[in-house]
Amino acid sequence: MADHRPCTARNETPLERADRNFGELLQELRVTQTGVQILFAFLLTLAFTQRFPSLDTFQRATYVTTLLLAVVAAALFTAPAALHRSLFQRGAKARIVQVSSRLATVGMGVLVLAFTGSVLLVVDVTTGRAGGVAAGAATLLVCLGLWGLLPRLVRRAGLAEERKAAQSHSTPASARREVIPRATARPGTSPREPSARLR
Repeated sequence: MADHRPCTARNETPLERADRNFGELLQELRVTQTGVQILFAFLLTLAFTQRFPSLDTFQRATYVTTLLLAVVAAALFTAPAALHRSLFQRGAKARIVQVSSRLATVGMGVLVLAFTGSVLLVVDVTTGRAGGVAAGAATLLVCLGLWGLLPRLVRRAGLAEERKAAQSHSTPASARREVIPRATARPGTSPREPSARLR
């Protein structure tokens, strides 16, 4: 069957590749879920503090929006596990990996907004509206730079190296150094000594 033929440089079948990709995806989700859990726990406890009733309308709206974003991010990051459990042993591992990857990508985007809202709220309460907006904007830019721009730059650098390697391998024969073979020694003469005609 075609599903059992090696298909990558790792010499693995499509099913083995899907298993490896799903395992790597779960490792990534474990890292992001920790951040979401910490943020969500912080937001839940914030509503029961003594200072919470003194928040103005903008701060309350920011709090509710950030809390909902954290919930959506947590749901997106846990959806791959639920999807895998629902389709377990149904022969849909490749489709599970594809959908789970998209869910994780959307979850990262939602998590960026949740981080931005939480920083905006905390700094707004402690230092003022201008400081909160500035801190929130800086958080947004840092996350977009590290999570969005940096991977693209790394990918572009890798593609440039691959193109350079491909060009070096495809150099035409005329551009290469021409190797001149050594003259063979005549019988009875030393290979190191030139013949009488060349002297």
